[in-house]
Order: sequence, then C-alpha cells, then structure tokens
Amino acid sequence: MLPANTPLYSHPLPQIEEWLKNQGCQQDRNELHCWHITKPTWKAELWLDVEQITVRYFQAGQNNQDIQRSFKYSLTRKDIEQAIFAGP
Repeated sequence: MLPANTPLYSHPLPQIEEWLKNQGCQQDRNELHCWHITKPTWKAELWLDVEQITVRYFQAGQNNQDIQRSFKYSLTRKDIEQAIFAGP
C-alpha cells in the first residue's frame, strides 16, 4: 500500500478496494463500483466514480434526509479516509 499522504488517484484499483475492505466496507455484488458500510451510528454507500469518490450517508440529515458528499481522487488517501469514515 502506498503511503497515506499519496493522492488516491496514484493507488491502483486493487489497493483502493483493499483499503475500503480494511475500513469495513463491503463491495456490492452486482455493481462493483458501489460499496456499503455500516457503523454503530450511521450507514453509507460509496461509489467509485470516474473522477471522484462519492459517499451517501443514509438518513443522516435533517428530517432523516440522506447526505451526499464527493471527494476528488486528487486528495490524499488519509484526507479522504478522515472525511468519509468520521461519518456524517
């Protein structure tokens, strides 16, 4: 695995997938670019898009609305990890 301060776009896809697994994510069997994660206080879905990683936290906003955020692959793995896995 490349250092955590390396931009995510520098990581090969197998390393990104391993990183997501290590964070507790599970890959969707039908949509391989989609990942799911469940934590004690939140649930989310992540998409590996062409230019960014997008996360949607389920029922995390006002009136139980979903919250969606996107992070460019130019950010470091550490920054994206802290932003996504800290929760909504």
